[in-house]
Amino acid sequence: MAYSELNTPIRTIMTPGPVEVDPRVLRAMSTPILGQFDPAFTTIMNEVMEMLRSVFQTTNEWAFPVDGTSRSGVEALLCSVIEPGDKVLVPIFGRFGHLLTEICERYGAEVHTIECTWGEVFDQQVIIEEIKKVSPKLIAIVHGETSTGCMQPLDQIGAACRTLDVLLIVDAVASIGGVDVKVDEWFIDGLVGGTQKCLSVPSGMSPITYNHRIEKVITRRKKVERGISTEEDRQKEIGMSHPFVKSNYFDISMLQDYWGPRRLNHHTEATSMLYALREGLRIVLEEGLESRFARHKRHEEALISGLEAMGLELYGNRDCKLPTVTCVTVPTGVDPESVRSMLLNEFGIEIASSFGPLHGKIWRIGTMGFSCRQENILFTLGALEAVLIRHGATVHTGKALQAALDAYSSQKKENYSVTS
Repeated sequence: MAYSELNTPIRTIMTPGPVEVDPRVLRAMSTPILGQFDPAFTTIMNEVMEMLRSVFQTTNEWAFPVDGTSRSGVEALLCSVIEPGDKVLVPIFGRFGHLLTEICERYGAEVHTIECTWGEVFDQQVIIEEIKKVSPKLIAIVHGETSTGCMQPLDQIGAACRTLDVLLIVDAVASIGGVDVKVDEWFIDGLVGGTQKCLSVPSGMSPITYNHRIEKVITRRKKVERGISTEEDRQKEIGMSHPFVKSNYFDISMLQDYWGPRRLNHHTEATSMLYALREGLRIVLEEGLESRFARHKRHEEALISGLEAMGLELYGNRDCKLPTVTCVTVPTGVDPESVRSMLLNEFGIEIASSFGPLHGKIWRIGTMGFSCRQENILFTLGALEAVLIRHGATVHTGKALQAALDAYSSQKKENYSVTS
């Protein structure tokens, strides 16, 4: 059978990830391949680490990508720190808190969870009191929960963890590059980001950073492992409980040797993805963190203005809304998947459904990275109105685009640029 040349349709991707990739990133991915120990390539590795520190707002020595989707970075940090029997606290306010729980359990942790209603986040003091009650080795928590469109405050939790000698590991996959995340100021010990959301890079790498407190745990475990020097000694350990990192691929101590000055071979680096990440980070820093955060916020405001003017209801507590994801309640009597299908097939626009108790009840519209542009907001609002009318929904015809344009006009008077 003869296969045709790859020719994917043009889409306007307004999901919480993946999002549209910046054209400059796509061009960077066509750069010729280098050997992973070529000095030119190791220089690129060093540049990526330096830029990651700036985006993460940290002075940590360690900031590098794990090859794999965002979950790879989450698993790498957790499996390298957790030892069988360790107490871990996971506050759950959406789907990805359950994912953190599962990963911790797979590595033998004694997991303690607290939950709040989806669409809400925790009062930080509630989490702090639970930390005192449980006395965990670490707390694993999501910052931006894309399943509910909510963002958990962290500024008090990190300080409490430092006082109580508890490690704080944060999933910031949906917020890095689009929302202010202060790793050092908030006393975050380990943080995981993603490429396919606000960084506007294809899925396939998970940037992480961690401080000396986590490195101390990793170093201790590494020394214990090196104490077993012979194959006979290793065979004795088979089937026995031991503190060694069970994963080879996600072993941070080995990745640290690979990314550090020793450059010890661990895996073959994903060359083109590293090019992509470097360019994505360069674009973020060129725009400036504060300007980038403001851009995400102003497009979110225009989207919300349009949705509400149309007569749609937002889901979740507005006080804890994640600026990069807007959740919309599906109108009564409307088939949510039929609406999504028509948006995709007739307009080439993709928005997302949700998970678990929210499946079929809300749509999720992402405003992330390169997808977060005025033309995308206006196109999505106009198309959604047309599709809802075709589905018999009651909407305030013609109001959405005018409200969004009014929002942009108001922002322009405040010296914002609304063309990007």
